[in-house]
Order: sequence, then C-alpha cells, then structure tokens
Amino acid sequence: MDLKDKIVICNGKIRPVALEYLQDKVTLKSWQQRGRVPEEQWEEWLQEADALYSTGNIRIDETLLQKAPKLQVVAQASVGYDNIDVEACNAHNVKIGNTPGVLVNAVADIAYGLLIDTARNIVRGHLHTKNGLWGERKALGLGVDLYNKTLGIVGFGDIGSAIAKRAQASGMRIIYHNRNRRLNDAALGARYVSWEELLQTSDFIAVAVTLNPSTRGMFDEAAFAAMKDGVRFVNISRGKVVDTDALYNALKSGKVAAAGLDVTEPEPLPGDHPLLTLPNITVTPHIASATEETRDEMALVTAQNIIAALSGQPMLAQVK
Repeated sequence: MDLKDKIVICNGKIRPVALEYLQDKVTLKSWQQRGRVPEEQWEEWLQEADALYSTGNIRIDETLLQKAPKLQVVAQASVGYDNIDVEACNAHNVKIGNTPGVLVNAVADIAYGLLIDTARNIVRGHLHTKNGLWGERKALGLGVDLYNKTLGIVGFGDIGSAIAKRAQASGMRIIYHNRNRRLNDAALGARYVSWEELLQTSDFIAVAVTLNPSTRGMFDEAAFAAMKDGVRFVNISRGKVVDTDALYNALKSGKVAAAGLDVTEPEPLPGDHPLLTLPNITVTPHIASATEETRDEMALVTAQNIIAALSGQPMLAQVK
C-alpha cells in the first residue's frame, strides 16, 4: 500500500534506522535539530498529521488532539506512556503504540547494576578515591554480600523475571509480589508472597511495576516502615511509584541502608535536590534503555507501529 500521502510528524530526533524505514514510505516531518520544534511549526504540523512519532517528552491529551483533526495513531518510542491521555485518544479513535519487550534486557542490566552498587558501594567507592580519601587512608566502610540474601521483586513481568535471572547468578533467593501469581514462577526460581511478607523479609527490594492508580505512591512512609532495617532499595520502574520524601527519610535514618534509582519524582531530579545530599544513594538519569542496540530496536518498532496502523494492520504493540 502506498502511504506517501500520509503525513507523519515527530517532536524530536528520530534514530537513523527508523528514519530510513519511514522516509520512503510516508511523508515525514521530523525535527532533527537540537532543542524543541518551534511552536508555530509544531502547530502547523499537527493540523496535517496522520501519525505522531512521539519521543515521550510531550503531553498528548485533549488539547493536542483538538489541534490534530486528522490524527490516526500515536506511536511512542518507549514502554511507558504516562504522558499520554489514553481515554482522550480512545475518544478520538487514535490508536496508541509503544515498545514493550525490546528493552527487557537493557533495563534488567541497569537494575542488577544498581543492586550490586547498593551492596558494594561502587559509585561511592569511586568518589572516595577521586576525592583523595583513599590516598589519605580514610576508610570507605564495608558492603554486604548478595549471596544468600533475599531479593524481593515488586512487579514480576518480563523485566522483573529478567532481574531475577541475574540475581540468581549471585546466589540470591527470589521472592516476588505481583497483582497475580505467575503460573511459571517455580520454573523461574521465584516464590510468590504477599505484599506484607515481601516488605518484612526482603534484604533487597527491586521495583519493576508499571505506573497506574494502584502503584502510584505505593512506596510510602508505611511501606518503608514495614521493611527490614538496613534493606537495600532499587527502582527502575517510574519515579511516581515512590514517595520521594518517604524515601529520603528512610535513607537518612538508615532504615534503608542504600538506594539505587534510575527514575525519580520529580524527573529530571534537580542537582540541588535533598536526595542527592545523602551518601547512601546512587541516581542515574533514566538510562535503563540507553544502549545503541535497544534504542535502535525501540525506534524501529515505533516506526513499524506507525506503518501498520496507517495500513489498517495490527500494530506490533498497542495500548488499549
């Protein structure tokens, strides 16, 4: 099917693999320069757009949809879509695509890396050396083993189970809590437990849930209070799953011995944020999917979602 009359717009840079895929199939209008699309240009593009390739840094809601009367599909180059008003898109018969699956291993690697860092002070040790404290014979302090410890994973989908495989290589016991128990959890070497048991018995907790009304703010003061003293905490899901003030208090008091975050609330986290004054936290700038291979695959799936939707075919991944 010839789709050259279809106009696809993008609010940011498109990776070359997706750019090449789209250019000979549709009429593509993409802002490949630094910074944001000029507002006047963006408004003009929305008026004529059949599809929107979203890089995830704009709000797609009723206000935007009113400006895009021809829009048929929004394809986002990420798994998360909390910037998209799904109900508004459904009301306008606009399909939504995302990219689950392709970033599982990259995200699990970051989670496992942060897990090790909370145990062994890798980033803190680097700063200790860089600041000359090792040369001054100042002690860094001891870490803890992963071996024979219990890792509680909250959200045991593809990413959660991939984290479990990596943790098992370190000899950790795996428990998990999910909305529903997985039928294959025994084969994955994991044991389903209640929310309360996970909080009370985990030496390490890794969060891999999606953001929805039931998970927003689930790690609050009460949740941290229920945890074991000296627990290590890792979040690679969404920042809004965690009450930032509650985490700060738990870290400051020592209830949480260390934390590793790839996502925060707010995001991006300001350099002067109180969390960053604490010595027992490592924060990375939402880089879980930031590998060349993963970003290329995410971009290509986004482009393929657009072409499928405009052709009247099922998308590779659709949010409903």
